[in-house]
Amino acid sequence: MTAPRLLLIEDDIAFRRTLKTVLAAEGYSLAEAADGATGLELLRTTRPDLVLLDLGLPDRDGIEVLRDLRHWSLVPVIVLSARGQETAKVKALDLGADDYITKPFGTPELLARLRAALRHASRSQPPAIYEHDGLVIDLSARTASREGQAIKLSKREWDVLGVLLLDAGKLVTHRQILETVWGAAHAGQSQYLWVYIGHLREKLEPDPLRPSLILTEPGIGYRLAPASA
Repeated sequence: MTAPRLLLIEDDIAFRRTLKTVLAAEGYSLAEAADGATGLELLRTTRPDLVLLDLGLPDRDGIEVLRDLRHWSLVPVIVLSARGQETAKVKALDLGADDYITKPFGTPELLARLRAALRHASRSQPPAIYEHDGLVIDLSARTASREGQAIKLSKREWDVLGVLLLDAGKLVTHRQILETVWGAAHAGQSQYLWVYIGHLREKLEPDPLRPSLILTEPGIGYRLAPASA
């Protein structure tokens, strides 16, 4: 059986070393990043089974790292933070963290929560590759092609597409997309969304004037066509 692969995004060197020793003894494989940018890059290249994320990172707040990765990944995330305030926990969980452990914590508690998060993920993780009528999208690698021809998307286009892909076949409301991609302050500004949905249709649809991939639910939101069987 392959060892579960974990990614630890944490700037405290001593804490990383301690955790690596503990997790290795339990059979986990661990990749490490000391800042958010490196962590996001490792997430794309190593494709871990779970992320352990500190909020106090040197280059950017861990909350922003969490928001970014949730645009394109459903990997389980357990926040490990010294911030014990209820508001910090609520914000992290609302943005898609699977669990939140306040430092300091005991090894048995961490291991139990790891096992629980991995069990849940094994039942709910979507396919890594989305295919529909000749279109192939790898959200983790952020690559797209149609009939073997690469399609270039901007970061914001990937962010919007990622929200739709993670719920392919289901209705996603304007508000859900806007809050995830632009933040709660922009939840009512649908003009942002219209522009990027138009860009995505131009690049991804065989006929942008008759969309078959990104379907509109008038006045409510959008639905990405289910992947081809």
